[in-house]
Amino acid sequence: MKKGKKNLLFILTIIFIAILGVITAYLYKTKLEENSISMINITGGQEADSATETEQEKTIKCYSGNDRPIAVMIDNHSQAMPHAGLSKAYLVYEIIVEGGESRLMALFKGQDVDKIGPVRSSRHYFLDYAMENDAIYVHYGWSPEAESDIKSFNINNINGLYDSNFWRVKDKKAPHNAVTSTKKILEVAKEKKYRTTSDAEPVLNYVTEEINLDEEYKTNENSNETQNSNLGTPSKVNVIDAINITIPYSSSNKVKWEYDSTNKVYKRYSKGKEEVEWDTGKEVTAKNIIIEFIKNTDLTTSKDDQEKGRQTMNTVGTKDGYYITNGKAIKITCEKTSRKSKTIYRDENGNKIKVNDGNTFIQICPIDSNVKFEE
Repeated sequence: MKKGKKNLLFILTIIFIAILGVITAYLYKTKLEENSISMINITGGQEADSATETEQEKTIKCYSGNDRPIAVMIDNHSQAMPHAGLSKAYLVYEIIVEGGESRLMALFKGQDVDKIGPVRSSRHYFLDYAMENDAIYVHYGWSPEAESDIKSFNINNINGLYDSNFWRVKDKKAPHNAVTSTKKILEVAKEKKYRTTSDAEPVLNYVTEEINLDEEYKTNENSNETQNSNLGTPSKVNVIDAINITIPYSSSNKVKWEYDSTNKVYKRYSKGKEEVEWDTGKEVTAKNIIIEFIKNTDLTTSKDDQEKGRQTMNTVGTKDGYYITNGKAIKITCEKTSRKSKTIYRDENGNKIKVNDGNTFIQICPIDSNVKFEE
Protein backbone atom coordinates (compact mmCIF):
# COMPACT_ATOMS: atom_id res chain seq x y z
CA MET A 1 0.00 0.00 0.00
CA LYS A 2 1.34 3.38 -0.85
CA LYS A 3 2.48 5.65 1.95
CA GLY A 4 -0.12 8.34 1.09
CA LYS A 5 -3.00 5.89 1.40
CA LYS A 6 -1.67 4.61 4.73
CA ASN A 7 -1.57 8.14 6.12
CA LEU A 8 -5.11 8.85 4.92
CA LEU A 9 -6.39 5.63 6.48
CA PHE A 10 -4.67 6.50 9.75
CA ILE A 11 -6.22 9.95 9.81
CA LEU A 12 -9.70 8.58 9.04
CA THR A 13 -9.31 6.01 11.81
CA ILE A 14 -8.37 8.72 14.32
CA ILE A 15 -11.35 10.84 13.27
CA PHE A 16 -13.71 7.84 13.57
CA ILE A 17 -12.40 7.03 17.05
CA ALA A 18 -12.81 10.66 18.12
CA ILE A 19 -16.39 10.82 16.82
CA LEU A 20 -17.19 7.53 18.49
CA GLY A 21 -15.78 8.88 21.78
CA VAL A 22 -17.87 12.03 21.57
CA ILE A 23 -21.04 10.03 20.89
CA THR A 24 -20.28 7.62 23.75
CA ALA A 25 -19.62 10.49 26.16
CA TYR A 26 -22.85 12.24 25.13
CA LEU A 27 -24.93 9.10 25.63
CA TYR A 28 -23.31 8.46 28.99
CA LYS A 29 -23.99 12.01 30.17
CA THR A 30 -27.61 11.82 29.02
CA LYS A 31 -28.08 8.56 30.88
CA LEU A 32 -26.64 10.07 34.06
CA GLU A 33 -28.98 13.06 33.82
CA GLU A 34 -32.00 10.80 33.32
CA ASN A 35 -30.98 8.74 36.35
CA SER A 36 -30.48 11.90 38.39
CA ILE A 37 -33.93 13.19 37.47
CA SER A 38 -35.45 9.82 38.33
CA MET A 39 -33.71 9.85 41.71
CA ILE A 40 -34.92 13.38 42.40
CA ASN A 41 -38.49 12.37 41.55
CA ILE A 42 -38.22 9.30 43.75
CA THR A 43 -36.42 10.76 46.75
CA GLY A 44 -36.78 14.54 46.57
CA GLY A 45 -40.06 15.30 44.87
CA GLN A 46 -42.17 14.97 47.99
CA GLU A 47 -39.76 17.15 49.92
CA ALA A 48 -39.94 19.78 47.20
CA ASP A 49 -43.75 19.69 47.29
CA SER A 50 -43.65 19.88 51.08
CA ALA A 51 -41.33 22.87 50.88
CA THR A 52 -43.77 24.61 48.53
CA GLU A 53 -46.69 23.82 50.82
CA THR A 54 -44.70 25.11 53.79
CA GLU A 55 -44.06 28.40 52.01
CA GLN A 56 -47.78 28.70 51.25
CA GLU A 57 -48.64 27.93 54.84
CA LYS A 58 -46.33 30.76 55.93
CA THR A 59 -48.41 33.34 54.04
CA ILE A 60 -50.36 35.61 56.38
CA LYS A 61 -53.99 34.96 55.51
CA CYS A 62 -55.58 38.05 57.04
CA TYR A 63 -53.19 40.43 55.23
CA SER A 64 -52.10 39.24 51.81
CA GLY A 65 -52.04 40.47 48.24
CA ASN A 66 -51.50 44.00 46.95
CA ASP A 67 -55.05 45.33 47.26
CA ARG A 68 -55.08 48.70 48.98
CA PRO A 69 -56.98 48.65 52.29
CA ILE A 70 -60.35 50.37 52.54
CA ALA A 71 -61.29 52.06 55.84
CA VAL A 72 -65.00 52.64 56.45
CA MET A 73 -66.50 54.69 59.29
CA ILE A 74 -69.23 52.68 61.02
CA ASP A 75 -72.04 54.12 63.16
CA ASN A 76 -72.14 52.59 66.65
CA HIS A 77 -75.31 54.19 68.00
CA SER A 78 -77.78 51.69 69.48
CA GLN A 79 -80.20 52.43 66.61
CA ALA A 80 -77.47 51.57 64.10
CA MET A 81 -76.91 48.09 65.48
CA PRO A 82 -76.47 45.41 64.26
CA HIS A 83 -73.66 46.25 61.84
CA ALA A 84 -72.85 44.82 58.43
CA GLY A 85 -69.38 43.72 57.38
CA LEU A 86 -67.48 43.69 60.67
CA SER A 87 -66.87 39.94 60.41
CA LYS A 88 -65.02 40.41 57.12
CA ALA A 89 -62.79 43.27 58.29
CA TYR A 90 -59.20 42.27 59.05
CA LEU A 91 -58.87 45.22 61.42
CA VAL A 92 -61.41 47.34 63.34
CA TYR A 93 -60.70 50.46 65.41
CA GLU A 94 -63.18 51.66 68.03
CA ILE A 95 -62.70 55.17 69.43
CA ILE A 96 -64.71 57.53 71.64
CA VAL A 97 -66.75 60.33 70.05
CA GLU A 98 -69.17 62.92 71.45
CA GLY A 99 -71.89 62.05 73.94
CA GLY A 100 -70.03 59.05 75.37
CA GLU A 101 -70.62 57.17 72.12
CA SER A 102 -67.95 55.45 70.06
CA ARG A 103 -67.53 54.84 66.36
CA LEU A 104 -65.88 52.01 64.51
CA MET A 105 -63.52 52.13 61.56
CA ALA A 106 -63.46 48.80 59.73
CA LEU A 107 -60.63 47.96 57.34
CA PHE A 108 -61.00 45.58 54.40
CA LYS A 109 -58.27 44.27 52.12
CA GLY A 110 -59.01 42.22 49.00
CA GLN A 111 -62.46 41.39 50.31
CA ASP A 112 -65.71 41.36 48.35
CA VAL A 113 -68.23 42.67 50.88
CA ASP A 114 -71.68 43.43 49.50
CA LYS A 115 -72.96 45.39 52.51
CA ILE A 116 -71.00 47.58 54.94
CA GLY A 117 -72.53 49.92 57.47
CA PRO A 118 -74.33 51.82 58.66
CA VAL A 119 -71.75 54.37 57.45
CA ARG A 120 -71.37 57.58 59.47
CA SER A 121 -69.38 60.79 59.43
CA SER A 122 -65.68 61.29 59.97
CA ARG A 123 -63.85 62.50 63.06
CA HIS A 124 -60.35 63.90 62.59
CA TYR A 125 -58.41 61.51 64.87
CA PHE A 126 -59.65 58.45 62.96
CA LEU A 127 -57.62 59.77 60.03
CA ASP A 128 -54.40 58.97 61.91
CA TYR A 129 -55.22 55.27 61.72
CA ALA A 130 -56.48 55.38 58.14
CA MET A 131 -53.17 56.98 57.11
CA GLU A 132 -50.99 54.47 58.95
CA ASN A 133 -52.79 51.68 57.07
CA ASP A 134 -52.41 53.42 53.66
CA ALA A 135 -56.19 53.13 53.29
CA ILE A 136 -58.83 54.72 51.10
CA TYR A 137 -61.02 56.48 53.66
CA VAL A 138 -64.82 56.13 53.38
CA HIS A 139 -67.34 58.18 55.39
CA TYR A 140 -70.75 59.87 55.21
CA GLY A 141 -70.15 63.51 56.11
CA TRP A 142 -67.48 65.00 58.34
CA SER A 143 -66.81 67.30 61.25
CA PRO A 144 -65.11 70.65 60.41
CA GLU A 145 -61.78 69.34 61.75
CA ALA A 146 -62.03 66.13 59.75
CA GLU A 147 -62.86 68.05 56.57
CA SER A 148 -59.88 70.34 57.11
CA ASP A 149 -57.46 67.49 57.87
CA ILE A 150 -58.63 65.37 54.94
CA LYS A 151 -57.77 68.28 52.66
CA SER A 152 -54.48 69.21 54.33
CA PHE A 153 -53.21 65.62 54.41
CA ASN A 154 -54.55 65.03 50.88
CA ILE A 155 -56.29 61.84 51.99
CA ASN A 156 -57.96 59.72 49.32
CA ASN A 157 -61.51 59.81 50.66
CA ILE A 158 -65.00 58.94 49.51
CA ASN A 159 -67.80 60.99 51.08
CA GLY A 160 -71.42 59.84 50.96
CA LEU A 161 -72.61 63.45 50.88
CA TYR A 162 -71.15 63.85 47.40
CA ASP A 163 -70.31 60.41 46.00
CA SER A 164 -72.74 57.88 44.58
CA ASN A 165 -71.47 54.69 46.19
CA PHE A 166 -74.00 54.67 49.06
CA TRP A 167 -77.64 53.76 49.37
CA ARG A 168 -80.17 53.89 52.21
CA VAL A 169 -82.04 50.85 53.48
CA LYS A 170 -85.60 50.76 54.81
CA ASP A 171 -85.18 48.56 57.89
CA LYS A 172 -83.42 51.35 59.81
CA LYS A 173 -84.10 55.04 60.16
CA ALA A 174 -81.85 57.89 59.00
CA PRO A 175 -79.15 58.81 59.82
CA HIS A 176 -78.43 55.20 60.80
CA ASN A 177 -79.27 53.52 57.48
CA ALA A 178 -76.60 54.47 54.89
CA VAL A 179 -74.66 51.49 53.56
CA THR A 180 -72.10 50.73 50.87
CA SER A 181 -70.07 47.84 49.45
CA THR A 182 -66.45 47.24 48.47
CA LYS A 183 -67.52 47.03 44.83
CA LYS A 184 -69.18 50.46 44.96
CA ILE A 185 -66.21 51.93 46.82
CA LEU A 186 -63.73 50.67 44.22
CA GLU A 187 -65.89 51.99 41.37
CA VAL A 188 -65.75 55.50 42.83
CA ALA A 189 -62.05 55.14 43.70
CA LYS A 190 -61.25 54.36 40.06
CA GLU A 191 -63.39 57.29 38.88
CA LYS A 192 -61.37 59.55 41.18
CA LYS A 193 -58.13 57.92 39.96
CA TYR A 194 -57.19 56.82 43.46
CA ARG A 195 -54.49 54.20 43.77
CA THR A 196 -56.15 50.83 44.48
CA THR A 197 -53.00 48.78 45.12
CA SER A 198 -50.50 49.01 47.94
CA ASP A 199 -47.18 47.47 48.91
CA ALA A 200 -47.35 48.86 52.45
CA GLU A 201 -46.41 46.54 55.28
CA PRO A 202 -49.16 45.82 57.84
CA VAL A 203 -49.27 47.87 61.01
CA LEU A 204 -49.33 44.69 63.12
CA ASN A 205 -46.46 42.21 63.34
CA TYR A 206 -48.37 39.12 62.19
CA VAL A 207 -46.81 35.66 62.58
CA THR A 208 -47.92 32.34 61.15
CA GLU A 209 -47.13 30.16 64.15
CA GLU A 210 -49.85 30.19 66.83
CA ILE A 211 -48.92 32.53 69.67
CA ASN A 212 -49.92 31.55 73.20
CA LEU A 213 -48.72 34.26 75.54
CA ASP A 214 -48.10 31.98 78.51
CA GLU A 215 -45.75 29.91 76.33
CA GLU A 216 -44.17 32.92 74.65
CA TYR A 217 -43.29 34.36 78.06
CA LYS A 218 -42.47 31.38 80.26
CA THR A 219 -42.04 31.69 84.02
CA ASN A 220 -38.50 31.45 85.32
CA GLU A 221 -38.70 29.22 88.42
CA ASN A 222 -35.56 30.78 89.97
CA SER A 223 -36.83 34.34 89.99
CA ASN A 224 -39.94 36.49 90.10
CA GLU A 225 -39.31 37.55 86.55
CA THR A 226 -40.35 35.76 83.38
CA GLN A 227 -38.32 34.30 80.58
CA ASN A 228 -38.93 35.11 76.92
CA SER A 229 -39.08 31.69 75.28
CA ASN A 230 -37.60 32.92 72.01
CA LEU A 231 -34.96 35.39 73.17
CA GLY A 232 -33.92 33.63 76.37
CA THR A 233 -33.43 36.96 78.13
CA PRO A 234 -34.77 38.18 81.50
CA SER A 235 -38.17 39.77 81.16
CA LYS A 236 -40.69 41.72 83.17
CA VAL A 237 -43.61 40.48 81.11
CA ASN A 238 -46.52 39.34 83.23
CA VAL A 239 -49.13 37.16 81.56
CA ILE A 240 -52.64 37.46 82.97
CA ASP A 241 -55.86 35.54 82.38
CA ALA A 242 -58.21 37.25 79.95
CA ILE A 243 -61.40 35.22 79.65
CA ASN A 244 -63.90 38.04 80.11
CA ILE A 245 -62.89 41.63 79.36
CA THR A 246 -64.96 44.76 80.02
CA ILE A 247 -64.01 48.07 78.36
CA PRO A 248 -66.14 51.08 79.44
CA TYR A 249 -66.16 53.96 76.97
CA SER A 250 -68.77 55.70 79.11
CA SER A 251 -71.44 54.75 81.62
CA SER A 252 -73.86 53.98 78.78
CA ASN A 253 -71.38 52.47 76.36
CA LYS A 254 -69.47 49.36 77.41
CA VAL A 255 -67.78 46.76 75.28
CA LYS A 256 -67.36 43.21 76.53
CA TRP A 257 -65.38 40.31 75.09
CA GLU A 258 -65.93 36.69 76.08
CA TYR A 259 -63.35 34.04 75.21
CA ASP A 260 -64.53 30.98 73.28
CA SER A 261 -61.87 28.38 74.09
CA THR A 262 -63.24 25.89 71.56
CA ASN A 263 -62.78 28.19 68.57
CA LYS A 264 -59.99 30.27 70.16
CA VAL A 265 -61.72 33.59 69.44
CA TYR A 266 -63.44 36.30 71.46
CA LYS A 267 -67.18 37.01 71.13
CA ARG A 268 -68.11 40.68 71.14
CA TYR A 269 -70.85 42.35 73.19
CA SER A 270 -71.73 46.05 72.93
CA LYS A 271 -74.25 48.03 74.97
CA GLY A 272 -75.37 44.85 76.67
CA LYS A 273 -76.09 42.95 73.44
CA GLU A 274 -74.22 40.24 71.62
CA GLU A 275 -72.80 41.62 68.36
CA VAL A 276 -74.06 39.80 65.28
CA GLU A 277 -74.00 40.56 61.56
CA TRP A 278 -76.92 42.60 60.27
CA ASP A 279 -78.28 40.21 57.64
CA THR A 280 -76.85 36.82 58.62
CA GLY A 281 -76.99 36.87 62.41
CA LYS A 282 -73.42 35.55 62.47
CA GLU A 283 -71.49 36.24 65.68
CA VAL A 284 -68.89 39.00 65.53
CA THR A 285 -65.63 37.63 66.91
CA ALA A 286 -61.96 38.60 67.13
CA LYS A 287 -58.78 36.56 67.18
CA ASN A 288 -56.84 39.43 68.73
CA ILE A 289 -57.76 42.46 70.84
CA ILE A 290 -55.52 45.45 71.48
CA ILE A 291 -56.51 48.00 74.10
CA GLU A 292 -54.89 51.44 74.00
CA PHE A 293 -55.46 54.22 76.52
CA ILE A 294 -55.52 57.78 75.12
CA LYS A 295 -56.81 60.87 76.88
CA ASN A 296 -59.79 62.48 75.17
CA THR A 297 -60.83 66.08 75.80
CA ASP A 298 -63.62 68.39 74.65
CA LEU A 299 -62.91 70.14 71.39
CA THR A 300 -63.12 73.94 71.64
CA THR A 301 -62.24 74.89 68.08
CA SER A 302 -65.69 76.28 67.34
CA LYS A 303 -69.00 77.00 69.05
CA ASP A 304 -70.54 74.14 67.06
CA ASP A 305 -67.91 71.74 68.44
CA GLN A 306 -68.60 72.89 71.98
CA GLU A 307 -72.37 72.61 71.62
CA LYS A 308 -72.13 69.08 70.20
CA GLY A 309 -69.46 67.94 72.63
CA ARG A 310 -67.04 66.79 69.94
CA GLN A 311 -63.83 65.23 71.17
CA THR A 312 -60.15 65.39 70.35
CA MET A 313 -57.14 63.32 71.37
CA ASN A 314 -53.41 63.34 70.84
CA THR A 315 -52.62 60.03 69.19
CA VAL A 316 -48.89 60.81 68.96
CA GLY A 317 -46.54 59.55 71.68
CA THR A 318 -46.20 56.41 73.77
CA LYS A 319 -49.42 55.08 75.27
CA ASP A 320 -50.16 52.17 77.60
CA GLY A 321 -52.27 49.23 76.62
CA TYR A 322 -52.84 45.46 76.48
CA TYR A 323 -52.48 42.75 73.89
CA ILE A 324 -55.03 39.95 74.25
CA THR A 325 -55.21 36.62 72.44
CA ASN A 326 -56.10 32.99 73.19
CA GLY A 327 -57.42 33.72 76.68
CA LYS A 328 -54.34 35.61 77.92
CA ALA A 329 -53.15 39.21 78.03
CA ILE A 330 -49.93 41.19 78.50
CA LYS A 331 -49.27 44.86 79.08
CA ILE A 332 -47.87 46.72 76.08
CA THR A 333 -46.84 50.17 74.93
CA CYS A 334 -48.22 51.78 71.76
CA GLU A 335 -45.76 54.14 70.07
CA LYS A 336 -46.75 56.58 67.31
CA THR A 337 -44.22 59.22 66.27
CA SER A 338 -46.51 61.24 63.99
CA ARG A 339 -50.10 61.26 62.86
CA LYS A 340 -49.14 59.48 59.63
CA SER A 341 -46.66 56.97 61.07
CA LYS A 342 -47.44 53.35 61.93
CA THR A 343 -48.11 52.53 65.57
CA ILE A 344 -45.52 50.14 67.00
CA TYR A 345 -46.80 47.80 69.69
CA ARG A 346 -44.16 46.53 72.13
CA ASP A 347 -44.10 44.21 75.12
CA GLU A 348 -42.56 45.25 78.43
CA ASN A 349 -39.12 44.17 77.16
CA GLY A 350 -39.36 46.62 74.29
CA ASN A 351 -39.83 43.90 71.67
CA LYS A 352 -42.51 44.14 68.98
CA ILE A 353 -45.40 41.93 69.97
CA LYS A 354 -46.18 38.96 67.75
CA VAL A 355 -49.79 39.03 66.60
CA ASN A 356 -51.73 35.92 65.64
CA ASP A 357 -52.88 35.64 62.04
CA GLY A 358 -56.53 36.65 62.28
CA ASN A 359 -58.82 39.66 62.64
CA THR A 360 -58.06 42.24 65.30
CA PHE A 361 -60.10 44.85 67.18
CA ILE A 362 -58.14 47.84 68.44
CA GLN A 363 -60.06 49.40 71.32
CA ILE A 364 -58.79 52.97 71.76
CA CYS A 365 -60.53 53.95 74.96
CA PRO A 366 -60.41 56.87 77.43
CA ILE A 367 -57.27 56.94 79.57
CA ASP A 368 -59.30 56.56 82.77
CA SER A 369 -61.38 53.66 81.45
CA ASN A 370 -61.70 51.02 84.18
CA VAL A 371 -60.88 47.99 82.06
CA LYS A 372 -61.50 44.70 83.86
CA PHE A 373 -60.15 41.21 83.25
CA GLU A 374 -62.15 38.38 84.78
CA GLU A 375 -62.04 34.58 84.59
